[in-house]
Amino acid sequence: MLDKLGWRKTDKKDATLQERMLKVRSESVPQHIAIIMDGNGRWAQKRALPRVAGHHEGMKNIRTITRCANKVGIGALTLYAFSTENWKRPRKEVEFLMRLPEEFLTSFLPELMELNIRVRMIGEIDALPTHTQKAVQNAMNTTASNTGMILNFALNYGSRREMVLSVQEIVTQVQNGTLSLEDISEETISNHLMTSQLPDPDLLIRTSGELRLSNFLLWQLAYSEFWFTEVHWPEFSDKDLLEAVESYQSRNRRYGGLKGE
Repeated sequence: MLDKLGWRKTDKKDATLQERMLKVRSESVPQHIAIIMDGNGRWAQKRALPRVAGHHEGMKNIRTITRCANKVGIGALTLYAFSTENWKRPRKEVEFLMRLPEEFLTSFLPELMELNIRVRMIGEIDALPTHTQKAVQNAMNTTASNTGMILNFALNYGSRREMVLSVQEIVTQVQNGTLSLEDISEETISNHLMTSQLPDPDLLIRTSGELRLSNFLLWQLAYSEFWFTEVHWPEFSDKDLLEAVESYQSRNRRYGGLKGE
């Protein structure tokens, strides 16, 4: 059984953390948070472990952050799980990474249903191994009727590739006469992106100290707040997520205007 914040009745959570979470929840929370989950390999290296051990630990940490985001009322959480550039990694590492969605989604699916969370994916699913496709598709189908937070995985995703595909679709519509050149707008482009059913992220988080976007949601992040941390992803805790949201809540988002407008 879960309480109103989604804590399990058997959990012995720190009361201060719960109070902090309630305070965050009582203010304006981001509708959509995007996270570049970086540092799995460095986390493993610091412990003299193979890189795959870091990836596995990072996968397990997705549960922690998903639960926390859901508890504070985040509408959508997009996680950069595997980029189009990640195929360049050693074959054994890629094969391991492609097994993680199956393990994670199979074990976490009952709780996702209990928490009313919907699973979605952006990226080119057809290029993924069959077993990965099946695991992702099963999770999306099983949770499709849920009405709570969206847990959105960016798998085989690259923002430049996404924009190329968007332009190709728009050009095709212009050529076949279903769209006029004059009607192409920013909204047109947004509606042809893989995130068309989601609001643009309010907050981008990147772990492990890197200060770049790495071909992630380049169009969608135009007005997002950025928050960077030295913490490696496997160690990124619910307290870290709360700190990022608290930082977001303290900022004045002007969208090019002046304060108070």
